[in-house]
Amino acid sequence: MSTTVRAVAVTAAAALALAGCGSGAQTTTSSSTTSEASKVTGDITVFAAASLTETFTRLGKDFEAANPGTKVKFNFAGSSALAQQLNQGAPADVFASAAPANMKQVTDTGTITGTPTTFVRNKLEIAVPKGNPGKIAGLPDFADAGKKIALCAEQVPCGAAAKKVFEAAGVTPQPDTLEQDVKAVLTKVSLGEVDGALVYKTDVKAAGDKVEGIDFAEADKAVNDYPIAPVAKAPNAAAAKAFVDFVLSDKGKSVLSAAGFVSP
Repeated sequence: MSTTVRAVAVTAAAALALAGCGSGAQTTTSSSTTSEASKVTGDITVFAAASLTETFTRLGKDFEAANPGTKVKFNFAGSSALAQQLNQGAPADVFASAAPANMKQVTDTGTITGTPTTFVRNKLEIAVPKGNPGKIAGLPDFADAGKKIALCAEQVPCGAAAKKVFEAAGVTPQPDTLEQDVKAVLTKVSLGEVDGALVYKTDVKAAGDKVEGIDFAEADKAVNDYPIAPVAKAPNAAAAKAFVDFVLSDKGKSVLSAAGFVSP
């Protein structure tokens, strides 16, 4: 091989080597950029049914631990009130409702797009103060005007469910107070302000030894499905999706199941 040919070959090989190095550097930079872009950070505002207070508070802390740089903020209330707030433009990233009807209120207006996912189910239980001083034995006692009774208002999921079970049992309740969310009802029981109430099984469990629960057959007639979805104009859309995925994950299911919720 002549000296000229040998020089050309060496020059070509060097050029190929440099091109290879340049390609590798380009790939590494692109991968790093993609990784940074996919990282979840920032505040996340979650509107959630009052009955999810304990479980979502726990899941919020777990989510923050798994995603450093995030902060989960909650607005817990009756699902009907939350749906109204969202439709009036309240900023939020995620909505978790205690009933499909309230989720429909926001999907119908386009506040939430896509198909919400049912992530748990819940049903009612009679709650009485510790020791059951009012001697509540079952649903028929809710028709006794001599007993102090607390229920959720009918527009709230726990109130709509209560209406169904009373109709199934043929009982006309005589409530002394109608509350706007299930936690307000539970507070009346735990403070001994009423003899009995209807709340979710998960709420009785969360209250510990402050209240006692009484099962009744008609509860199976009104099982509530809980749907969850990101809000269409979520200020932090990436984090909203990540939080919903976290709730639907095995970790989320474990926390919800331990609280007494049932998988759909």
